[in-house]
Amino acid sequence: MHYRPRDKFANLPDRIADLGDLAYNLWWSWHPEGRELFMMLGGRAAWSRSGHNPVKMMHELDDGILKLASLDPRFLRYYDAVMARFLGDMDPAGGWFHSEIADPREHSIAYFSAEYGLHHALPVYAGGLGFLAGDYLKESSDLGVPSVGVGFMYPEGYLLQRITPDGWQAGACERLDRENAPVRRLRDDDGNPLLVDIPLLDSHIYVEVWKVQVGRNDLYLMDTAVDANDPWDRTISDRLYTGDPEQRLRQEIVLGIGGVRILKAMGINPSVLHLNEGHPAFAILERIREKVEGGMNLQEAEEEVRRRTVFTTHTPVPAGHDKFPFPLMEKYFGSYIQKIGMSQREFFELGIDPRDPASGFNMTAFALRMSDHRNCVSRRHLEVTREMWRHLWPDLDEEDLPLDYVTNGIHVPTWIDRRLGNVTFIKYLGRDWLEKHDNASIWELIDEIPDDVLWRQHSRMKRSLINKINDRARDKWKDPESDSRTIIAFGTLLDPQVLTLGFARRFASYKRATLLLRDYERLQKILTDPRHPVQIIFAGKAHPDDQQSKLILQQVYNAAADKRFQGRIAFVEDYDQYLAQYLVHGVDVWVNNPRPPMEASGTSGMKASLNGVPQLSVFDGWWSEGYNGKNGWGFEGAEGDDKDDRDAASIYEILEKEVVPLYYRVDDGGVPRGWVKLMKEAIRVTGPHFTSRRMVKEYTEKFYRPALEGKVARKAL
Repeated sequence: MHYRPRDKFANLPDRIADLGDLAYNLWWSWHPEGRELFMMLGGRAAWSRSGHNPVKMMHELDDGILKLASLDPRFLRYYDAVMARFLGDMDPAGGWFHSEIADPREHSIAYFSAEYGLHHALPVYAGGLGFLAGDYLKESSDLGVPSVGVGFMYPEGYLLQRITPDGWQAGACERLDRENAPVRRLRDDDGNPLLVDIPLLDSHIYVEVWKVQVGRNDLYLMDTAVDANDPWDRTISDRLYTGDPEQRLRQEIVLGIGGVRILKAMGINPSVLHLNEGHPAFAILERIREKVEGGMNLQEAEEEVRRRTVFTTHTPVPAGHDKFPFPLMEKYFGSYIQKIGMSQREFFELGIDPRDPASGFNMTAFALRMSDHRNCVSRRHLEVTREMWRHLWPDLDEEDLPLDYVTNGIHVPTWIDRRLGNVTFIKYLGRDWLEKHDNASIWELIDEIPDDVLWRQHSRMKRSLINKINDRARDKWKDPESDSRTIIAFGTLLDPQVLTLGFARRFASYKRATLLLRDYERLQKILTDPRHPVQIIFAGKAHPDDQQSKLILQQVYNAAADKRFQGRIAFVEDYDQYLAQYLVHGVDVWVNNPRPPMEASGTSGMKASLNGVPQLSVFDGWWSEGYNGKNGWGFEGAEGDDKDDRDAASIYEILEKEVVPLYYRVDDGGVPRGWVKLMKEAIRVTGPHFTSRRMVKEYTEKFYRPALEGKVARKAL
């Protein structure tokens, strides 16, 4: 199979012809030198107009600019250096995996996820699950782990958030401009779009396949919006996490069963199947079907697939797991399971939760039963998951349950502030700090950074954040339907000299975005203290079908517009990966207060801490193992009917007695020495321990290596 870029890229002069390959490989998204090359080519204005998307920018460039670049000695010197680095990083036999585990050309890990957060130029994500998947693919490329991703295109699934003057989220879905995105449609040998057929009932669904290159590895995205499908089938892949149960089931059939089929169409027979949450779990069934069709009996096929399947669960509450009514399952799987010699009763029993057998076919229960390698995403999440699912293994003691954990991590090159990493860290940690960032000894050098140097860097990041928010508010002011109340609420009165708290995440009720607003009078005193003021920046989206979350968002917006707070609260519209970069770099404190134990891991606080932004959080998710008493603040979640009031009081007290006094305690040079010490400790803890490099290496050692050898994973620690 092959793909064809748009004709305009064929006009690239031979001397710089490899720019086309670089533009379509998201390697540039986490390598600053790659982005700099495109900025040199078209200029910063063109780069900005394209939304930092080289494919779009190059489609819009005049051929004369490309010709001039091919003759410019300065550009060519930089081009040659960048392309040498890029081509070196594409070597499939390079990297840690090849030297430590096996030849990647002989093995592959198929990674299935419902969403991927790779770059805002390719918005096929909703939140943390997607960013984790994106960071995983990038780190796999860096380490040479032979991963191939499978997911959905979602041509109309990305929410553009628009807030009405009364604070209601009234966003519209943005249609992805695939012709100007770093993704290519796969074609067959005759040049026609590649179509893969997937059985659904007694008919077939066809998917087009699009390829995203993520460094050394590939991501295949499926799209059902093709003419070969009936109109009602074309919408299966339209939206991420649809609320309609039947459409969601159809999505998950296409993701799981269809995903395995497109890999087969690509000639890929993965050695290991890794399921990121339960949405793609039907891939297990298709793998079993392939084994049975190849001559194995059902029991042998199930055992073989189990040994080579890794399942990562992220959801610590029962309501968060997909469940489908049995009549619906019978409708869609009646003929399919007959092909593998499985009775309906046997199939249904694989997905029954013994604690709630009438609730339907539970995708997590199914994935747990059908995987030998079961992974939780933090130590605390392992404890919660053991309690939730111990009834699947009633004869085992809790410590013997076949569950383990690998705490989530973040991709350092993606989330580190560019100047902090490329200037400060290189100078004081060493030029090779990034290549060795999972070595804790590297981070012991953090104390070598002078306090005033680190503080100036942070102050610069903070000004950049507030300038970006002001730019967005200014653009909003151009809208004839905007009003002054909205513009104030969006952050035009923010002050870069004021202690700034950040709260940015999906607006789900358990994340308690309004916890800080529980006591208006006390909060007003904290925010508007004339000597030591505080300001809060909120950002995030509610699911379009979640009316309760929209009401929570409206409460935050109304607080931002309330004159009593004197503009010290801001709600920033249309939170996305681009804005997230500014927020995790530029606020002073990252606030996280989910209702325990509903935070499985949480990675936004890791991103902030990596950049010297300490976290204030309830002890849940990663913070239970990440907090050491010197790198931020934590509090135990309260119990009882008044737990929200008591948790809010805990935050207020920490702010009043610890955070605010420490921030404003500065020396004669204006540097808060105690605060900078806290910043350094936040970086020191996060840098080696809460990164995707450590995460992917642990996946490999705990799960991939045993799965490649066809062994059952070792017991949980």
